[in-house]
Amino acid sequence: MSLAKKVVNKMINGDAFSKWLGIEVLEISEGFCKLKMEVRNEMTNGFSIAHGGISYSLADSCLAFASNSYGIQSVSLETSISHTKKVESGDILIATSKEINKTTKTALYYIIITNQNNEEIAHFKGTVYKTEKKWFS
Repeated sequence: MSLAKKVVNKMINGDAFSKWLGIEVLEISEGFCKLKMEVRNEMTNGFSIAHGGISYSLADSCLAFASNSYGIQSVSLETSISHTKKVESGDILIATSKEINKTTKTALYYIIITNQNNEEIAHFKGTVYKTEKKWFS
């Protein structure tokens, strides 16, 4: 098993929120992550569309898994999201990361979330700080 998979498995095992979201890891490798989840009724707001925090949380998990995949514990410094299409209960969301820049202390990621029709529903940008702690010795 690759280091990236070992790290993400350890992270998910301790991540009750990602489990509640129903996140499934489709792909993981150094600096890259692809996640999938289905939007449920309890994730919708008063407009009967998904609460913005749902796509944000999916993207945030994608950021966390991609940025920690090198085996160094990384935490977010700054994140932002733009929602481009409404999301409804039953929609299947796919978050795919792209590593834009990586230094010894920080890294920048761009995450696109699409639905089951391959329509872009959100764009997320995240910067992480890389600590000196390793996931495994």
